[in-house]
Amino acid sequence: MTELVSSGYKGRARELLEQGGATVGSLVKVKGVDGAETSGLVVPRYEHADPEHVVLKLKSGYNIGISVENIQSISVVEKSPTVSTFGQVSAILQQAHGRPKGKTSDKKLLLISTGGTIASRVDYRTGAVHPALSAEDLYSAVPELGDLAEIFPEVVFSVYSENLTPSDWQTLSNSILAKSRELEQKKKGRADGVVVMLGTDTLAYVSAALSFSLNGFDLPVVCVGAQRSSDRPSSDAALNLKAAARFAVSSGTEGVFVAMHESENDDVIAIHSGVRVRKNHTSRRDAFESIDVSYEAHVIGNEIKMRAQDVIPVGDSSTKSEADLAERFRLKTSFNPSVALIKFHPGFDPMVLDYYTRRDKPVKGFVIEGTGLGHVSSATVREIGRLSKEGVFIGITSQCIWGHVHLDVYETGRDLIEAGAVPLENMLAETAFAKLSWALGNFEPEQVKEVMLTDIAGEFTQRIALVGRRNS
Repeated sequence: MTELVSSGYKGRARELLEQGGATVGSLVKVKGVDGAETSGLVVPRYEHADPEHVVLKLKSGYNIGISVENIQSISVVEKSPTVSTFGQVSAILQQAHGRPKGKTSDKKLLLISTGGTIASRVDYRTGAVHPALSAEDLYSAVPELGDLAEIFPEVVFSVYSENLTPSDWQTLSNSILAKSRELEQKKKGRADGVVVMLGTDTLAYVSAALSFSLNGFDLPVVCVGAQRSSDRPSSDAALNLKAAARFAVSSGTEGVFVAMHESENDDVIAIHSGVRVRKNHTSRRDAFESIDVSYEAHVIGNEIKMRAQDVIPVGDSSTKSEADLAERFRLKTSFNPSVALIKFHPGFDPMVLDYYTRRDKPVKGFVIEGTGLGHVSSATVREIGRLSKEGVFIGITSQCIWGHVHLDVYETGRDLIEAGAVPLENMLAETAFAKLSWALGNFEPEQVKEVMLTDIAGEFTQRIALVGRRNS
């Protein structure tokens, strides 16, 4: 049984499986030396796994390792096709969930996949998580989506979000617009909303980027991810995806949003503004928080609860009519990758900035995360002054998660303003980075400062809501 060899089983574990006629993917019954019986699917092992355990996937979705010392016999309940990868095993598991239901709603949802944990499976050869599911596959695994809308899945990328670049943001933006137009041109009707599945590591960057590039798009675009892959029983993928889809087709709003768990429980999914959200934990399911604002909405089961609009925008947008802003910033999808996000730290060498501007593809603008109210060292101030005179944009945000940049309180801050640095109020660093890439991609250099200080998608707030801050 060479498939057992290639799937990581060896030694006594492989002998027991071979004696029972089992292969990877077989539904087996394992009888213990104590007479107890355990049933499950045989799954592959890590390539460097020990030979002392047989691993089964139980009906609950959890995996269990059974020591060969405790196994009396293994018998096959249901023989599977010859399989050796988890992708093939997962296909067998998905049969229990059924295929997508037929059309049960008149609403239409464009489901865009870019990869990430929400569209991933565990590779049992290495133990790593890989982007392996397409939008259509995930739709198959979550057939309840068919109750919400007719789904039109599309794969734009199949990568982890840390591999996405500003150029990819441009491709994604254009794909969303093109696919929505294509839907109408094929006379399948107008989409009611868009869901974009992303990896969570840079989800906040992408949601911010789409907030600017799709400004003026008349459909809600909901970015959604998962902290745990969809084959894990503790996965948040299905709940996040269903909530994102429900909000996209039923909220009746416009803009770019992020849908993720509000807490570790499975009762509420928070809908965040695409420009005011940040990932604040490495692995918790409630890793994402709205910063300095309330959530846009909550999805609780089948219900959407919108919040009262209490955000007061700042910047110079108040001096322009909404029509002027809509026309000036409408659907500009270009991004310039010549930007850098720099975190100031004690002992920071300001020549780092010089390096970025002297390389083959020089940086045209920086977002610098200063300390506290937005401070950097005096040496860095001098370098910023030199670069600013050369036409390089320098925007200042704070390393602090909550609060505003204030450069008029201490001498260092006032020196920064004199040097040409631009304080970016309480714009999040991730949002500022995406906005600067977008500004440089769509406007002349002399317009960039004005664009960066104009509130376009709610990236600035004056009043800070005392909610959303984790106290634990």
